Amino acid sequence: MTGHLLSLAIWLPIVAGLLVLVTGNDRNAGLARWLALAGALASFLVTLPLYFGFQSLHGGPQFEEMRPWIASFNINYHLGIDGLSMWFILLNSFVTLAVVVAGWQVITERVAQYMAAFLIMCGLINGAFAALDAMLFYVFFEAMLIPMYLIIGIWGGPRRVYAAIKFFLYTLLGSLLTLIALIYLYQKSGGSFEIASFVHTELPLKAQALILIAFFFAFAVKVPMWPVHTWLPDAHVEAPTGGSMVLAAITLKLGAYGFLRFALPILPDACREYAWVFIALSLVAVVYIGLVALVQTDMKKLVAYSSISHMGFVTLGFFMFAGGQLNQYAVEGAIIQMISHGFVSAAMFFCIGVMYDRVHSRKIADYGGVANRMPIFASFIVLFAMANSGLPGTSGFVGEFMVVLGAVQVNFWYAFAAATTLIFGAAYTLWMVKRVIFGEVGNAHVDELKDVNVREFIVLAVLAVTVLGMGLYPRLFGDVLHESVNDLIRLAAATKLPH
Repeated sequence: MTGHLLSLAIWLPIVAGLLVLVTGNDRNAGLARWLALAGALASFLVTLPLYFGFQSLHGGPQFEEMRPWIASFNINYHLGIDGLSMWFILLNSFVTLAVVVAGWQVITERVAQYMAAFLIMCGLINGAFAALDAMLFYVFFEAMLIPMYLIIGIWGGPRRVYAAIKFFLYTLLGSLLTLIALIYLYQKSGGSFEIASFVHTELPLKAQALILIAFFFAFAVKVPMWPVHTWLPDAHVEAPTGGSMVLAAITLKLGAYGFLRFALPILPDACREYAWVFIALSLVAVVYIGLVALVQTDMKKLVAYSSISHMGFVTLGFFMFAGGQLNQYAVEGAIIQMISHGFVSAAMFFCIGVMYDRVHSRKIADYGGVANRMPIFASFIVLFAMANSGLPGTSGFVGEFMVVLGAVQVNFWYAFAAATTLIFGAAYTLWMVKRVIFGEVGNAHVDELKDVNVREFIVLAVLAVTVLGMGLYPRLFGDVLHESVNDLIRLAAATKLPH
């Protein structure tokens, strides 16, 4: 069974999604919900052995599966995980389960299609994180756009079609250059799409630079990095709550993961040469986008810009070179920040969804004094707001602290600029909480609010445990990373220039 865990993690949610689709119309909505819950729970449970069976002291891929797929082009169904990818498969399956529970009563139209879209997307994203063949990765990477496009376009807000098309075009067009780059690498590596063969392929600096540009347009758009970030606020504002949770918690991580899996190990010379570009763009995201978040009047848009700022921390950590070598604190901190952001952003968007379901508004001005009517909910959202601000003891602090610590060792001014996110993050998050949660009851709609129900409490409580658990005992998450990060640092320090 352990030899097929990754295939189960990919195909079990996809098959479950197809079974949910069979339930068809909304007369069978109850059956669709229960089938989706069973499928999401089973999909999460099959990923747990990946953690408990993972050998953290050993580098290289584990739980490998290998069989021919398209033999004429030497494309293989090759799966495996290491410390760079394992946590994201667990995070994806966990968030998908939370999304199914979150949409249990809220989604009343096309329930089967809604639940099926998330389950199928869960399997496709797991496939992207587990793929060790570049073409297999590309297929999964592109295929997951389809269910997300449908989720935004069908169950989204008034401008959902515009947001869905913008999301789709941005991410698709960026990825087409990557396909050309992968075909070029296929030819240079002797006719193999194996990522490992790309890693050992010699490339002149000019070729590496052009391939890095191609990778940038695919992965930077997905992160998203400034200035190719403009699709994200629109997508978040129009997406349903579940769509925003998965978009922020999971799909953004695919872009950052692409830099880890492709850019740094395959193009080390170009990454070292142009690291300053990535550092500059990341710092702009951290500082400028943090200021943009300060002036938002829509809660969803504020958290969306917050995501861009926090993901700027991630890409900053990935390109902290000193003496031609990556800084281990910065890289590990960036990965931990990715995991933390997955929990915190999912929690923040779910909290906004809880309020929207009651008041049908995301405008900050339409609230005030929510804590007077929803004290349990207020306790949760304040906790998640503190984590979003990087408060010590929560998950939001660990990764940011490690990236700043690594940046100090590389360049003090990088660290100084990056550390401003702790100020801006606290400013825009706590200002939103002050205006929405505290004070006198703002209006009649707030006065009629009822506190969280059992379903909402379960989702919030589980997310709170993950945020506090990661903040209080980060070693549980960090130990898995060490060997894989060491391998990445070694590869990024090498040269692939022809002799």
